[in-house]
Amino acid sequence: MLSAKSAQGVCDVLLPLGSIVAALGGKLYGDPQCEIGALAPLETAGPDALAFLSHPKYIKQLAASRAACVVVGAEHLALAQSRGACIVVAQPYLYFARVTQLWKSRSGQPDAARIHPSAVIDAEAEIHATASIGALCVVERGVRIGAGSQLKSRVTVSEGCTLGERCLLHPGVVIGADGFGFAPNAGVWEKIEQLGVVRIGNDVEIGANTCIDRGALGDTVIEDGVKLDNLVQIGHNVRIGQHSALAGCVGVAGSARIGAHCTLGGGAIVLGHLELADHVHISAASVVTRSVLVPGQYTGLFPLDSNAAWEKNAAALKQLKQLRERLRTLERGKNAKEPP
Repeated sequence: MLSAKSAQGVCDVLLPLGSIVAALGGKLYGDPQCEIGALAPLETAGPDALAFLSHPKYIKQLAASRAACVVVGAEHLALAQSRGACIVVAQPYLYFARVTQLWKSRSGQPDAARIHPSAVIDAEAEIHATASIGALCVVERGVRIGAGSQLKSRVTVSEGCTLGERCLLHPGVVIGADGFGFAPNAGVWEKIEQLGVVRIGNDVEIGANTCIDRGALGDTVIEDGVKLDNLVQIGHNVRIGQHSALAGCVGVAGSARIGAHCTLGGGAIVLGHLELADHVHISAASVVTRSVLVPGQYTGLFPLDSNAAWEKNAAALKQLKQLRERLRTLERGKNAKEPP
């Protein structure tokens, strides 16, 4: 629950419904002077809260909600009105996102120092006057950070890497560590120096403890508008296209290419040197073992089952090649016996 005190710090936030609609649009059914002191889910909203119905599966919670006002689509207007005030919009979930932005802007929190005194910044780094660097960050030689970008605590940006405008890097992000490159030599591994950098576009958000490796020869590139969740691993020389979104614990191996407007569910894996076309969507926990060049939703999961049943199915899978050959033999024999 987002409340004036718990989510927004020391300064209370009270927003009249009329001011929310004036700022963000929508059709209000109710008292514009009603003051909202919290944002909350339908099931936990109190009588001072604004709540949202973003999916029909939560419609049972709508009627029972104690919220002062709910944001709904036009198809749920009658039900919403039967319980009290509502704001009708075309996209309730998008409206929710914009209300949170409005809420934060009105929180009245004091501005923190633009560069925290504990940050370590190389003299040859270029940081825009409107960028902010949090506590214990490290910004190395030759780094460039664009206007309005924010580095939260303990972010490391290694030498030569670039960060565009209005980017947000959450705590613990590491940009530009060496890619995983080693050449075998008589039973030992010899390091391949990683000579590229990481180039990050504008409006990119990177979740906590995510790592993006620098390229070996070329660069690792994250294009404009990409969103990466926590604990994502991006290997060297990967390229991720504009406005793609990768959920938590996704791993993308070296030299993979992900197109624009793609999504990867949590825990999905993309093997190295593969390509995903624009508008490809990979389900959670799937393993991408081949390039996907046609837009659409793809899933590569073995269904969850009891261990005993899973072992039987796994044993049967091992026989598929032999069964295929036997079937082909039978078909060839049948075709040979048929009259011309």
